[in-house]
Amino acid sequence: MKIVVLAGGLSPERDVSFSSGALIANALMENGHEVMLLDLFLGTDHPDFPPVFRKSGEAPPYSFQIPEKAPDLAAVRAMSPDPESLIGPGILEHCRAADAAFLALHGSIGENGQLQALLDLWGIRYTGTGSVGSMLAMDKDLSKQLLRANGILTPNWKRLDLSTGTPPEGISFPCVVKPCGCGSSVGVTMVEEPSGLRSALEEAKKYEDAVLIEEKIEGREFSVGILDGKALPVIEIRPLAGFYDYKNKYQQGLTEEICPAQIPDSLRELLQRSAEEVHRVLRLGFYSRVDFLADEEGRAFCLEANTLPGMTPQSLLPQEARAAGISYRELCEKIVRAAGGPRR
Repeated sequence: MKIVVLAGGLSPERDVSFSSGALIANALMENGHEVMLLDLFLGTDHPDFPPVFRKSGEAPPYSFQIPEKAPDLAAVRAMSPDPESLIGPGILEHCRAADAAFLALHGSIGENGQLQALLDLWGIRYTGTGSVGSMLAMDKDLSKQLLRANGILTPNWKRLDLSTGTPPEGISFPCVVKPCGCGSSVGVTMVEEPSGLRSALEEAKKYEDAVLIEEKIEGREFSVGILDGKALPVIEIRPLAGFYDYKNKYQQGLTEEICPAQIPDSLRELLQRSAEEVHRVLRLGFYSRVDFLADEEGRAFCLEANTLPGMTPQSLLPQEARAAGISYRELCEKIVRAAGGPRR
């Protein structure tokens, strides 16, 4: 197959996406495919990712190291001759010429359904979830409403539009402030006291005006990958310091990840069953990852669902797949083979 791997984009998770995309591209080439890695935002203008299909052994493998801090998007935008366009030159044409597009994107239009809708219009096969499911999962407020309506536990929350509103009444502390449509813990702040709320809102506003103020659940953090509608082994996440923020997610040695999680069968079954139900309710595609906090009473609170889980060296889904006997190369192959045509 000829496969275009789309990564980057104008997203706070741009660097994470490049790391995922490089590994995916290398794995697909090792599997015998011809692969082209492109930056969704800069397209064929990106100096490090020329629009050439590569075969294994023809050139050095792709590589990308994630910096400790999220990228400066203003600087990235300044690199483009058309900074208002979120799709770079040649992207759609090259994707249409390929057999499939492997979406290694995180955040922004890569996960909120906009790109998926555009690919549907162009008749391009792509991996992951369709436009509707992507939109439902990316909007944390909307997804939490759907989860609650279907009897799935999720922390209490309030939505705030920082462009028009003031903080709602009745906020309990400690709480978690997060942008409504970002991933990778970008813009997330744990607020222990009322005095910290204003600075937390200012941090979230750097990324978007829609913000969630969420109840802070004390407990153990878990994640459950879904592959072809079935739950993979549960993984437990234990940051060595602080919470599971951007730095702890992507810098080696800062978080202990245990897979399979050492938990009672009853909790494991609850987490896996809940993850499969979240996947179904949000209309997700061939694969996803669902994040949870479990309190001392054994209740599992769903935090969010990820339609394009990370595929970096530290990412959770590949670890869970490996625990189920699925290698990284096999995982990438399963995902690309499941790529569908236009769907909703």
